[in-house]
Amino acid sequence: MSDVLGFAAEWPAPPRVRTLCTVRAGGVSTGEWASLNLGDHCGDDPAHVAENRRRVVATMGVAPRWLRQVHGTAVASDTAPALIEADACWTRRVGVACAVLTADCLPLLFCHRTEPVVAAAHAGWRGLAAGVVEATVRDMAVDPSGLLVWLGPAIGPDAFEVGEEVRAAFLAADPAAGLAFRPGSPGKWWADLYRLARQRLARMGVHTVFGGGLCTVEDPVRFFSHRRDHGRTGRMGNFIWMDPEP
Repeated sequence: MSDVLGFAAEWPAPPRVRTLCTVRAGGVSTGEWASLNLGDHCGDDPAHVAENRRRVVATMGVAPRWLRQVHGTAVASDTAPALIEADACWTRRVGVACAVLTADCLPLLFCHRTEPVVAAAHAGWRGLAAGVVEATVRDMAVDPSGLLVWLGPAIGPDAFEVGEEVRAAFLAADPAAGLAFRPGSPGKWWADLYRLARQRLARMGVHTVFGGGLCTVEDPVRFFSHRRDHGRTGRMGNFIWMDPEP
């Protein structure tokens, strides 16, 4: 789907799979959160956030599963309580949207070629290094070779400079992760979250991956960015759901 509030993932998902990735425009928030901020934890007026979420829900026509994201690896099923503390969720139910909020962290949307299941995951470097991608694939409980994944807007490889501890965390799990880092300023490295995610998906048997070309830091018109805006910013929503069988 495509709407003034955002855009759809560009991937060959089954026709009944729907997606929406919101952008900054189209909401009522002001100041640093202007205007379609969906995050209720970043200092914005709660009434503005509620109205922004109402507009997104009206656009999609389905109810999202909102999570309390903590940069961890917990995955919520479609029967888990609302607002559970988790960084990924999946569903097999029609009319329920999996949702993750981001503003530099990497959103991943999952669907299957033949199985009626979709998922969304939120992967900052901590969650990615700890295994949130692997946990999501395992919880979906399907043949991973049939999964399709779309990597949404995130901080790009030319904007994400990190310390040695970040590189070390990934190398400890997979020496090949070194290919996703290049030297930066002294003691620093430029990290490619997209490549790190693709590596981890491949290790789980998931090779059909799309997206990964939109940098939140470099596009202040369309995207919120925690790093660019020094932590004072809003959040975009990344949603995936299934329509009923035709």
